[in-house]
Amino acid sequence: MKRKFWYRLTKVVFLSFYFVLMVFPLYWIVITSLKPQKEIFSYPIHYWPEQFTFQNYINIFKVSKFNVYIANSLLVSITSALIVIVIAICSAYVLARFRFRGHRQIMLGFFITQMLPGFISLAPLYMMMSNMHLLNQRISLVLMYTVILIPFSTIMLRGFFQRIPSNLEEAAMIDGCSQLSALMRVIIPIMMPGISSMFIFAFVQNWNELFLAVMFIDNESLKTLPVAMNSFILKFNVDWGSMSAGTVLSVLPTILLFALAQRFIVEGLTQGAVKG
Repeated sequence: MKRKFWYRLTKVVFLSFYFVLMVFPLYWIVITSLKPQKEIFSYPIHYWPEQFTFQNYINIFKVSKFNVYIANSLLVSITSALIVIVIAICSAYVLARFRFRGHRQIMLGFFITQMLPGFISLAPLYMMMSNMHLLNQRISLVLMYTVILIPFSTIMLRGFFQRIPSNLEEAAMIDGCSQLSALMRVIIPIMMPGISSMFIFAFVQNWNELFLAVMFIDNESLKTLPVAMNSFILKFNVDWGSMSAGTVLSVLPTILLFALAQRFIVEGLTQGAVKG
């Protein structure tokens, strides 16, 4: 009993420390966004504001087109994530259900793309977008995000397809469904947790992406949130108040998305562990 008590106590202490370690950065960003400018740089450090203010939130909308940045990020992220999911479902279904010449080579190619560091392709991608006259257009980001995420999404969704018995499709086809109809009416509803998880993953990846957005977009009215956040880093100073306020606002959509789709995420993560 004594050993069991110390084991539980150690576990509680370790998990409490880990929880504080994970939550404190988010707490500090929120608190900094609510501090006046002079209190942010005060010493000794104030871990709780002496005076709360929303001036930092007002400033980011006054001095920049923050509402435009949010709209651009939402448009690019959602559009790219939807295209990725549609293409990945089709390609994953084919790779999971059919065997054809070059099947293994395609899968190997998808895996290899995940091993290559992304920054080595920045220069060729910039030249390609420039030659196609797609710089300073949101379509360039949508195209790049889609191409980058398709291999990983296909690999993941293929695993979900492989765990769904093909008998379900055969039964639907016996009842008069075509193969496409069986996929749409039978298989995809079963896979909704996995598809939802992949959509959220794609959305978050697009929402947080910085390097391509900085390279391809220079027009102020087309910038996305990560680029706007980067602009708060000045040459000789960092506007910590505005950056913290912008960070809080940029995190809210992802938190809301995870909160609304929590059930699907949990099911999607556990679905691959259960073989049908």
